[in-house]
Amino acid sequence: MQCRYECCRRWLTAAAFPFLIASACLAPNVTLAQEPVKIRLGTLAPKGSSYHRVLQEMGEKWRQAQGAGSTFTVFTDGTQGGEADMVRRMRVGQLNAALVSVVGLMEIDRSTAALQYMPMVFHDSGELDAVREKLHGTLEQRLLEKGFVVLFWAEGGWARFFSKAPASTPEDFKKTKMFVWSGDNDQVDLMKAMGYQPVPLETADILPGLQTGLITAVPSAPFYALAGQFDSVAKHMLDLKWVPVTGATVITKKVWDQLSAAGRDQLRIAADAAGVKVRERARQEDLEAVEAMKKRGLIVHPVSPELEADWRRMAEAAYPKLRGTMVPAEMFDQVRAIVTEYRKQHGK
Repeated sequence: MQCRYECCRRWLTAAAFPFLIASACLAPNVTLAQEPVKIRLGTLAPKGSSYHRVLQEMGEKWRQAQGAGSTFTVFTDGTQGGEADMVRRMRVGQLNAALVSVVGLMEIDRSTAALQYMPMVFHDSGELDAVREKLHGTLEQRLLEKGFVVLFWAEGGWARFFSKAPASTPEDFKKTKMFVWSGDNDQVDLMKAMGYQPVPLETADILPGLQTGLITAVPSAPFYALAGQFDSVAKHMLDLKWVPVTGATVITKKVWDQLSAAGRDQLRIAADAAGVKVRERARQEDLEAVEAMKKRGLIVHPVSPELEADWRRMAEAAYPKLRGTMVPAEMFDQVRAIVTEYRKQHGK
C-alpha cells in the first residue's frame, strides 16, 4: 500500500548517537519519545577534589531537569588520557564533555591561548577577570563554530616553577630539564630558541619523570603539584606568578542539541553557579596548597623586585615570538590593551 503520510527523512538524536529513520510511515500526531541522554565528562582533576564535587553537583541538577534515565558521569584523574586525548575523544563521541585547561582548549581553537600563554602579562586575578569578561563572547563563539559549547570558564591558580635543585633566576632554569605539554611543538621551539631544555611529556608522566631525572623542573599550579605529589621530589618552588592556569568546561554541540529545553536551561543555570564556585575556590586553594606543601618540606624561594624585573625582561623578550605563533596576533594585542586600560582605571 502506498504510504498516505509524509515519510520522515531526517536524523533524530538519542542518547549519544544519531540514527536515521528511512522509509518510515508515521501517523499524524504521533510524538516520538526522547531517549535518555548520557553525558560522559573527562578531566585531569583529582577524584574528590573541589573541581570534581562542583562538576557532580552541576551534573545532578541537570539530570533532574533532563528526565529519567539520563546520566552524568565524571571521569577524573586523567583516566581518559591527557587533555588533547580528551578533545579527540569528544570529537569521536567517546566523551561528550570535559573540564580542560587552555592546553586542551587550544586543540579546538588557538585563540584561547591568550588566557594562559602570555607569561607575566597578568599581575593579578583582577586583570585576568577583566580580560575574560571582554573576550569570553568572542572565544565562546569561536569554540561553538568548532562544535563545542562553553558551560563555564574555570581557573586553577597560578603556575609557579618547581625544581629538584634550588633555582631562582632565568639563567638557573636554563640548566634544568623543563616539562612541557606533549604535542605543544610551538612552545618547545620557543623554549629551545631562548636557551631552555624542554622535555615534552603527558601529565601522568610528570612525577615519574621527576623521580627518574628525565625532567628536573616543572611549571605547575600549586594545587595540582600538591595532588600530584611533585613536591615529594621537586622540593623547591620559585614564588613567581608566571601565568594563570585557566580553562573551561565544554560540551559537544552535538550532545547539547540533544538536551531538552528544560535540561539546557537548568544546565546553563547550574554551570554559571559552578563557574563562580570553581574560580573562587581555585584562588583560595592556590594559597592553601603552598602552605600544605611547606608542611611537607617544600622550600619556597621568594622573588625580590630585582629578580621579578629579570623575569619580566625575559618574558617580554619572548613576546614578539609568542605573538602570531602560540597566540594569534589580534588576540595578543587585545589582551595587552585590556590589561593596560584596566590598570589605568584602577590607578596601577
